[in-house]
Amino acid sequence: MTAIPRPEIAPSILSSDFARLGEQVTEVLDAGTRVIHVDVMDGHFVPPITIGPLIVDALRELVHARGAILDVHLMIERPERQVEAFAKAGADVITIHPESTPNIHYGLKLIRELGCKAGVVINPGTPVEAVEPVMEIVDLCLLMSVNPGWGGQKYIPSSTERLRRLRAMLPAEVVLEVDGGVSLATIDEVRAAGAELIVAGSAVFGADDAGDAYRALAARL
Repeated sequence: MTAIPRPEIAPSILSSDFARLGEQVTEVLDAGTRVIHVDVMDGHFVPPITIGPLIVDALRELVHARGAILDVHLMIERPERQVEAFAKAGADVITIHPESTPNIHYGLKLIRELGCKAGVVINPGTPVEAVEPVMEIVDLCLLMSVNPGWGGQKYIPSSTERLRRLRAMLPAEVVLEVDGGVSLATIDEVRAAGAELIVAGSAVFGADDAGDAYRALAARL
């Protein structure tokens, strides 16, 4: 399994212009990113509907040819029913929510068995201790610093202390990821709290030049 780069900025295509998706992903890859973040929503676990395995498959060659990885965040009900499709499409990391399935342990083990890195997601209203039952079978822990489902939200300030607590709880080899409201105004705070993989959506793809926006954030790592 491919190692997860850290520290790194992971541009989220949720905030990209889908009419220019390949072009914009190329811009951030050329700027140096080694992680592309893909937000998958089903209209049930979270209200919006976004994308599925077809987009992962469409990006696979472009991303992997640059030595980068696809970090797929499943905001869907019963993700264990869908992880095989995303693994086959080219996902390198797949993250799932404890609230989305009664079989979180099984789902994470299945992700690993399919050859991907497995991650557990902690929502703003979920105690960070929810990671404890699966700590030994995850490669990554993603803390949501906004409510899942929508881009462009403001960073929830209490997330900083939650990141510190998670970093203290997690084994050193488990990557700590953060997603939501990270920009030049908040990146120093989340890095100091222990975040290593930092998702940035509108802060990158909402800028006039996505490559320049990525480089500005990466310079703060």
